[in-house]
Amino acid sequence: MSEFVSRQHIIFVDDDDALRAATTQSLELADIEVHAFADATGALAGIDAGFAGAVVTDIRMPRLDGLEFFARIRAIDPEIPVILITGHADVPMAIGALKDGAFDFLAKPYAADHLIASVRKALETRRLVLDNRLLRAAAETSVDSPLIGDSPVMAQLRATIQQIARADIDVLVEGETGTGKELAALLLHRKGPRAGRPFVAVDCGALTEQLAEAELFGHDRGAAGYGPIAREGRIEQSHRGTLFFDGIDNMPLAIQAKLLRVIEERKIQPPGASEPRGVDLHIVASTRRDLQQAIRDGAFREDLFYRLNVVRLRMPPLRERRADIPQTFAFFVEEALGRLAVRDFSLSDAARRHLIEHDWPGNVRELRNFAFSEVLGLETPAAADDEHRMALPERVAQFEAHAIRDALASAEGDIAATLALLKIPRKTLYDKIARHGIDPKTYRK
Repeated sequence: MSEFVSRQHIIFVDDDDALRAATTQSLELADIEVHAFADATGALAGIDAGFAGAVVTDIRMPRLDGLEFFARIRAIDPEIPVILITGHADVPMAIGALKDGAFDFLAKPYAADHLIASVRKALETRRLVLDNRLLRAAAETSVDSPLIGDSPVMAQLRATIQQIARADIDVLVEGETGTGKELAALLLHRKGPRAGRPFVAVDCGALTEQLAEAELFGHDRGAAGYGPIAREGRIEQSHRGTLFFDGIDNMPLAIQAKLLRVIEERKIQPPGASEPRGVDLHIVASTRRDLQQAIRDGAFREDLFYRLNVVRLRMPPLRERRADIPQTFAFFVEEALGRLAVRDFSLSDAARRHLIEHDWPGNVRELRNFAFSEVLGLETPAAADDEHRMALPERVAQFEAHAIRDALASAEGDIAATLALLKIPRKTLYDKIARHGIDPKTYRK
C-alpha cells in the first residue's frame, strides 16, 4: 500500500517549477498538505485504491500528459477526485474529461482561492467515499451487526430482508436520514444469490442532469462530445450484481425517463454504441421522501415509481425503537475504541440522560457520531454535568453549538431549512458554524 494512504493530502503535478512552487505554498497556507511532483509518472507511485486524498494535475505535460494520467487514476480507482488545470485552448478537452468523471477543472490563470475551494470539496468527497466503503466492509464481514437491536420491529426487519433477498427482486427502501438504508441494500445483496458479484452504489443527489448520462451509461470510444477514452457507466458496472440508487427521490426528471427504459428492458445503449447491450441487474432504490407526494408535486415520474415499487422495505427511526438505543450505542462505542485506539472510556450521567431523552432526528448516523464524540472526549450534550464549573460565556457558547447541531440534524444539513429553524441571518449562521467547528455536510443524507 502507498506511503501516502494514512492521511488526506493533495498530489499536485505540474512541470512548471515556478507555478508548482507557488501553488504548493498557497495550499499549505490554507492548511492543506501537498505532495508536489514535476511529472505524472512519479506521482502515480503514490496512488492506489486506498489513497485518501485528491489529485490536481496540469493537462499539458511531457511524457505522460494529464489526460492519460487521469485515465490511469480511474483504472486504479474511479472515485479518486481529479482536478485538471488547463490553458484556455484546452477547455473543450477538460469538459470532455468532466464527462469522463473528472472532479473539476480550472483554466489558467486561476485564483488561489478557487483552487483551494475545489480542493477542499474534493477532499471531503473522498473522505465520504472511504467512509462509505468502511461501512460496506463492516456489512460484508458481519452481516447482521449493522442492523442492531432486539426490538420486535428490528427482528421483523431482519427476517423480511432475508426473505426478500432470496427472491432477488427489485426493492424500494424507505426511511428517514440515517436509518441505514444503504446497509439494508447491502444486506439484500449479501444475503441473495448475487453475493460476491458487484454492488454498485449511485448517489442520486450528486447527479447533475449534465453529467448523469455519462456517469450512468458511460460511452464508447469516439462518441461525439466525449473524451477519447471509452468509459463504462455505473449501470454496466453492476452487470450480474446489484445496482443501488441512493436517494432516488433526488434524481433529475430527465434522467428518470432514461432510467425507466433500463428497468423495463434491462438494456442500455451508451453514446457511441451501435446497438443496445443487455444488463442483468438487481435494482435497489432508497428514498427518504414520500414518492407519491413527490409525484403529486411533479418531482417524480409515476411510471418509474410503479416500476420500482415491486417490494417496499421501511427502515424504522430510532424514536420508534428506543429500547435498541443502548445496545446500538454500545456497538458504536466498541467500534470507536478500536478505530481510535482509545483504551479508557466511561459514560457520564449527562450522556446517559442524553441517550434516554434525545429524539435522535439523525437516527443511527447521529448516534454513531455521538458515540465517537464521547470516546474522543469532545464537547457533546453529555458534558452538561460539567456546566456548573463553566463560566457563563462558555455555557452560552456550548448551548449555541448544541442548538446549531440539533437544527442541522433536523434539517438534514440543508442550510436554508436550518436558517428557518434558528431564525438568524445566513452570515451569522456561517460565522457561528466556523467558530464552533461544525461541518454541515456531516448531517446530510
